[in-house]
Amino acid sequence: MEKKNLDWENIGFNYMQTDKRYVSNYKDGKWDDGALIDDANIVMNECAGVLQYAQTVFEGLKAYTTESGKIVTFRPDLNASRMVDSARRLEMPVFPEDRFVDAVAEVVRANAAYVPPYGSGATLYIRPYMFGINPVIGVKPADEYQFRIFTTPVGPYFKGGAKPITICVSDFDRAAPHGTGHIKAGLNYAMSLHAIVTAHADGFDENMYLDSATRTKVEETGGANFIFVTKDNKVVTPHSSTILPSITRRSIMYVAEHYLGLEVEERDVYFDEVKDFVECGLCGTAAVISPVGKVVNHGEEICFPSGMEKMGPITQKLYDTLTGIQMGHIEAPEGWIKVIG
Repeated sequence: MEKKNLDWENIGFNYMQTDKRYVSNYKDGKWDDGALIDDANIVMNECAGVLQYAQTVFEGLKAYTTESGKIVTFRPDLNASRMVDSARRLEMPVFPEDRFVDAVAEVVRANAAYVPPYGSGATLYIRPYMFGINPVIGVKPADEYQFRIFTTPVGPYFKGGAKPITICVSDFDRAAPHGTGHIKAGLNYAMSLHAIVTAHADGFDENMYLDSATRTKVEETGGANFIFVTKDNKVVTPHSSTILPSITRRSIMYVAEHYLGLEVEERDVYFDEVKDFVECGLCGTAAVISPVGKVVNHGEEICFPSGMEKMGPITQKLYDTLTGIQMGHIEAPEGWIKVIG
């Protein structure tokens, strides 16, 4: 298929409407067959459950053009599984995992002209989401739901390279024990908006959230998990029941152990020990790894030895290996890459 005539290297990380999106409706206890549609707009009642009580969950993944010219996605089965967990926690019907993966492939094929060419640095971002759509005035789950997937081409998250960022320890809590921090619900991101706007106003790029129970342990940022590197090159990531289980984070830890031969550990990470790490990064779908150069805790600065100019050496190896797998330079573990076309 001929690609759209876009300036692929300068499209930025913004929404651009594509030709088709996938829609399936849940009514009377079952999902319909679903279909690709042209209309990007959603019509719903003013009292729809999602508008009144924020009953919505979502996912995020990407489609890539590999060096051989194939269009692929990265571990969509894990996105499907995580959406099941999210839906159950918000009393929403489960969208079947096999249908989720098939729908992702269907909507990417329908928008193949928008999948950026290999070497452009751009990708096709894929956003599956589900929400309560029928009128709900009493506080209760909706009875009817809509599952949708749209796509949008996006440029590299970091234009001009991934320069280390400066983050601050937030005074706000991201998630409560026994709350919804472990699922990808819209409400988690809504509550983080004030905190990130405040951080930006104070000159910081992101927040470091501590656990709300004791405020002694590192959790995550508003939309990414942490990874740290010790002086002896061990890769450490925080463990918590209120952290979103990042697919990128899990993949990085596997790459560290099985591709790079590094020791890995998922455990409680106390803020007091952050100063002892030599590298720090934030990991997620958008940027893969965002290097952190400095953490500021109410005026007290923790500067990582990796510095403010470039990724640390271990972080760089992790980034290069994982993106190499995604782009087809490096052989992937079985099941990680789904070829779409």
